[in-house]
Amino acid sequence: MSGTLNKVMLIGHLGDEVKMHYFEGGGSIGRFPIATNETYTNKSTGERVTNTDWHNCVVRNKAAEICEKYLSKGDKVYVEGRLKNRQWQGEDGNTRYSTEVHVQEFTFLTTKKESMQGSGNSAPSPQKTNTENRTPPKSPAPLNQEADDDLPF
Repeated sequence: MSGTLNKVMLIGHLGDEVKMHYFEGGGSIGRFPIATNETYTNKSTGERVTNTDWHNCVVRNKAAEICEKYLSKGDKVYVEGRLKNRQWQGEDGNTRYSTEVHVQEFTFLTTKKESMQGSGNSAPSPQKTNTENRTPPKSPAPLNQEADDDLPF
């Protein structure tokens, strides 16, 4: 196999609010941490152990604005993207490194706004968003009485 693959899929909870940065050309970038947990039973003690890993996520432009509007700390989200490594000089002169997930698709699984609606309201279905090649939704075709005859059932 000669190809390569750089793909990350995470389901976790936001550890903080989405932090936005806007650029002069109209672009924007949003950053937020996601926590994922691994739970297992320690064989020697029988105790349940939970390990939490933190992942720095980056989302751009319109997708970043959607995340800022609908996501808040504690919300559960699915993200899919690529790993990117960054390197920069810190204020102390030391070289710093960071690994980020550059998000290409995301789905809101639960949101604070959804949970605040109360148990009487049904929760909306998860919202999946692709950050690439965004096109507006098509308007539905007008209803046609003759089209009903072509249905196979």
